[in-house]
Amino acid sequence: MGADEIDELRADVGEVIERAPVRKGADVDKHGRPALGRDYAVEPYIHVAPLSDPWGGTDALAGRHQVQMDQPVPDADAPPDVVYLIFGMCQSMPSALRLYGHPDLMSIAESINGPDFVPYNDAIFVKEPGLGGSVAWHQDGVTHWDNPNWDMGIHGFNFQVQLYETTAANALWVVPGTHKVGRIDLREKVARNGGSVMLPDAIPLLCQRGDATVVNRHMVHGSYANTSAKPRISVTFGFHRRSSVVGVAGQLRVSARDASVVYDEERVFKRSSVIAVAIDARAQHRSDERRYTYAPFVGLEDDFRYNDETFDRVIRDYNLNDLAI
Repeated sequence: MGADEIDELRADVGEVIERAPVRKGADVDKHGRPALGRDYAVEPYIHVAPLSDPWGGTDALAGRHQVQMDQPVPDADAPPDVVYLIFGMCQSMPSALRLYGHPDLMSIAESINGPDFVPYNDAIFVKEPGLGGSVAWHQDGVTHWDNPNWDMGIHGFNFQVQLYETTAANALWVVPGTHKVGRIDLREKVARNGGSVMLPDAIPLLCQRGDATVVNRHMVHGSYANTSAKPRISVTFGFHRRSSVVGVAGQLRVSARDASVVYDEERVFKRSSVIAVAIDARAQHRSDERRYTYAPFVGLEDDFRYNDETFDRVIRDYNLNDLAI
């Protein structure tokens, strides 16, 4: 991504972090103002204790984070909790909505998942220096492991756009090749490593500011607590094949409201319409740039121009329709 776009994203993310609840469950930010998102249908912030691993070894997210990461002791003056994840970026950050329609990223998504690709969800990972929590080793997909048509692309992929240079101390780590071999017993893998979560076959995704990575959702990946002096903020959003989602009851329960939902064409259309609005928002902001053509919305462009009406109809609380498999 260009330097000017990263500057826009960093400014917007900085504002969203500044407006976060002063602590988990609070209604005001650290300045005493109403915190961002109190009127959102989906809580936009997850807070965790500094340097902690909130999911490892628990049943959260279908139990896919099988082993808990090391949890270093934070400094004595560390806050009781810190922002860990931010949801709903297309609603709260104009620059992130425009990123969602980036023509090169959309073209990559099409090349992997076909011209009728569909979105999954989005999340911004915040790993503040000396405070940021870890993400336990896991494979993202949970729904299609036993599908007779399983292949390495059936659970889709994620983009991550890095707003800062990453280092081995704060980066996302991946285990190359693990997207090809099916579900992996991570407890056994750690046990074979003498109980250490420092997996010897893992590598860090070292990035410059503005780099975007593409990671298969079957790939074993995770990140350690950020004990370093450098931040990592990763804008993350994923995409599926349409055939992996339509008519499927996703087993990745992001929310109790989706406990028995089958993803029908209507829901897929609603969630995909965010891309159509994002493409127009980007075109209005960057008129000299190639505009991506999203096949499912050809001929519907006028219904999804970026304006106040489509923001309220399409973007507001769009993540109620996330497609989690």
